[in-house]
Amino acid sequence: MKRVLLVCLFAAIVAASALVTVRAAGTPAVGQTAPGFSLPSQKGTTVSLASYHGKYVVLFFYPKDMGSSSTAEAKAFQSNLSQLEKYGQVLGISEDPLSSHKRFAARAGITFPLLSDAGGKVAAEYGSASTLNGAPAAARNTFLIDPEGKIAKVWTNVTAPATHPTAVVNELSVKPPIVH
Repeated sequence: MKRVLLVCLFAAIVAASALVTVRAAGTPAVGQTAPGFSLPSQKGTTVSLASYHGKYVVLFFYPKDMGSSSTAEAKAFQSNLSQLEKYGQVLGISEDPLSSHKRFAARAGITFPLLSDAGGKVAAEYGSASTLNGAPAAARNTFLIDPEGKIAKVWTNVTAPATHPTAVVNELSVKPPIVH
C-alpha cells in the first residue's frame, strides 16, 4: 500500500512539473542592475526600462492574458495604481501578442502598459521564462527596480496573485515617494 502511494505521489509530481517548467536560470539578485529592455505595449508605444530612471518600476511577469489568476493580479495592480504611481511605474509583461494585450486591457480595465515579450527574451533575462501546458509562458514573478535601475526586491513564484500587489505597495510604502 505504501509503495502504491509513493508511486502515485511520484507520478503526480512528474505530471505537475510537466505543466510548468522554468526554461531559464538566474533570477537577478537584489542589488544587481536590472536587465534593460524596450518592448511594445498595448498602447502602441515602445516602453524602455531606461526611460524610468529616477523612479521605481514594478515589473511583473504573468503567464497569459485573460487567465483567471493573471486577470486577478492585473486588476489588483490596477486597483492599487494610484498608490504605486506615487513611486513610479507599473509594467506587466507576458509573451502574448499585442492584439491579445489590447483585448485584455480593455476587458480588465487595465491602464498601465502591458508589454509583449514575443519569444520570451526579457523573461529569460529576468529568470522568468517558463512554460504552461507545454507552451512558452512567463513565470509569475515580480521585480521592484529602484530609481537607480537596480533590483530592490524580488517575488518569485507568486502564489496569491490577487493579493500580491498589496505586498508590493507595502514594500514601497516605507520608501519616500518620488516627486514628479
